Amino acid sequence: MLSLVVSSSLALSLPRRAVLSTAFGTALAIRPASATGDLIVGGSPVKGDESIMAPKAHGTSAAPVQGNLRWNVDVENADRITNYNRRFAEFGGYWKQTDFLKEVSRTEPTTYYDSVTGKPLFRAPIGRSMDEFLAESNLHGWPSFRDQEVVWENTRVLKDGETVSVTGTHLGHNLPDRAGNRYCINLVSIAGRPGGAPQ
Repeated sequence: MLSLVVSSSLALSLPRRAVLSTAFGTALAIRPASATGDLIVGGSPVKGDESIMAPKAHGTSAAPVQGNLRWNVDVENADRITNYNRRFAEFGGYWKQTDFLKEVSRTEPTTYYDSVTGKPLFRAPIGRSMDEFLAESNLHGWPSFRDQEVVWENTRVLKDGETVSVTGTHLGHNLPDRAGNRYCINLVSIAGRPGGAPQ
């Protein structure tokens, strides 16, 4: 066990593997029920270069989006936004018109998976409540994540702020504000099922 002091009034005892310090900052290792191994969430942003978004077999990705995306998002729109787009987004508030609000856990963080590959990209909320996560997302019109909620192993930020998966899925943009980096992300881009799924 390892004791981690979170603040002057709060200390946690965690297994050693639950805390990881990286060159990018402190990150949390979380073992999601649907994956093997540890999921590293948080830390400082990892930059990517334009080569990530080079043309591939299906737009900027090797394959189309999964055929059975979560939250009843529109698969055709998801494929267009994630694989054949670099600058546009689903319309503001779209996420509220899906089954997301009915299905997402109000008590536990949710892992958000790449709509093409099924790799984990975000886990939220971390460091805030679900009500705070939803309020910020509602304010800006799209699911809004912070640095501590990003799976940097699979996510990159390009020079212009475009936020993408390491395999070429367009996710959204980093739009920093007074609170820090805010990743304004299309729900259709992160509605995948873990590990991929049959088309």
